[in-house]
Amino acid sequence: MSTEPLPLAPASPEVTEIERALTRITYLSTRARQHERLMALAGVPLDRAAVALLRQVADSEPLRPGELAQRLGVEASHVTRTVQQLQKSGYATRVPDPDDGRAQRIQLTDAGRAAVGRLRDAGARSMQLALAEWSPQELSRLAELFHRMVDDFLSYASETGDEQPGRPPAKP
Repeated sequence: MSTEPLPLAPASPEVTEIERALTRITYLSTRARQHERLMALAGVPLDRAAVALLRQVADSEPLRPGELAQRLGVEASHVTRTVQQLQKSGYATRVPDPDDGRAQRIQLTDAGRAAVGRLRDAGARSMQLALAEWSPQELSRLAELFHRMVDDFLSYASETGDEQPGRPPAKP
């Protein structure tokens, strides 16, 4: 039995353009200059890895470090170092795991929740400025389609076994 993947049919021109646009927006949103600008606007002096972990904890807290590593797709040692950074900054703390007294979970502090709020607010304000020429109807339609796309990506990942462990499956 061959272990080579089956050839995929070529993507439609529309899907190719969507992929190109997502690649461009991902590149733009992850540039160091953009990150520094967002951190300055939010008043949160953290690197990108710490911000990603902070946001993940805010969306699903409290979690064990190993669970965070799985969700972020990084090594556990990376999460341990980043959690230490967040603890030193006063944004996160370790709490006992109620299911296993030997384990700990990572939880945001009040300062951490406030920092996430400022990050999200600064990001939304920047997006509002970038999309200032869009009508409310266009923005509503974009939001609707974007959520649908994300749900479909998660559903596809779930069906193909390509989802990240620990992440909830897509809602039907």
